[in-house]
Amino acid sequence: MAPPPPASMPLGQRLMHLAQTLQFGWFVGHLTLLFCSFRYSLSYITFNSYSRWARFSYRTAFVAAAATYGIVVYKAFRARSRAGKGPQPGALSLLADENVQYLLMALVWLFGRQIPLALLPFTVYSVFHVATYTRANLIPTLQPPQQAPAGAASPGGRPATKPSALADTIGRFVKEYYDASMTLVASLEIFLWFRVLFSAIIFTKGSWILLVIYTVFVRARYSQSSFVQGAVGQGIARVDALVANQSTPPAARQAWETVKRLGRQATDSTDLNKYAGAQRPGGKKAQ
Repeated sequence: MAPPPPASMPLGQRLMHLAQTLQFGWFVGHLTLLFCSFRYSLSYITFNSYSRWARFSYRTAFVAAAATYGIVVYKAFRARSRAGKGPQPGALSLLADENVQYLLMALVWLFGRQIPLALLPFTVYSVFHVATYTRANLIPTLQPPQQAPAGAASPGGRPATKPSALADTIGRFVKEYYDASMTLVASLEIFLWFRVLFSAIIFTKGSWILLVIYTVFVRARYSQSSFVQGAVGQGIARVDALVANQSTPPAARQAWETVKRLGRQATDSTDLNKYAGAQRPGGKKAQ
């Protein structure tokens, strides 16, 4: 993330300098997504989710999501081109990029039928992206850090600065709730898969195509995110505990073991790391 404008510039110039960056467009996109998600949630809880404003809010939220992830993908492409690191990655390597995955899914949800649950993972991500940008760029631009008391110095020998209290509060919030929120996103994405599966079972129009696309997405997330792996593991453990109950019919236990075996086989046969240089599982969130 680019540093904020120099504190020596007038406020108007600092704001103009900030607004001219792609990163600011990224921030505005996430802020728009949060606003539209909030507006849509009001329509949803009042049983008016197909009103004109609700539909507009839903579609605009995914336009904003596609724009933000598109900016990140473009910046990565431009940085690689400027660095002269050889040819651009192939199709499989490109699809292994989690930001490309979220960009494509944002487009899928944008042009598909409304599924309110699909907004929630993007909304959680946007909360943290807006908070991080506000702390690192917006607050220092509006209120440049003040010099610390005389005699204080940073480890590098430069004059120390006094951080903003609001920035510190935001930093603590991000640090404290990051892991829990990423686990929530993973759980929402898995639950959303079952929601799409149910639509396919009842033969909702276009649901089988959506199920295939979203299954590929969830499989890719599983290979890259330790949070998704943890959520899947917790879900399997809970079902194992239920099936282990003595009152569970043997047929149900056998069916569950078959489901797990088929799931392991499907996971092994669709490992993206066999075909592309995908990143190893980790806790990094999409941008």
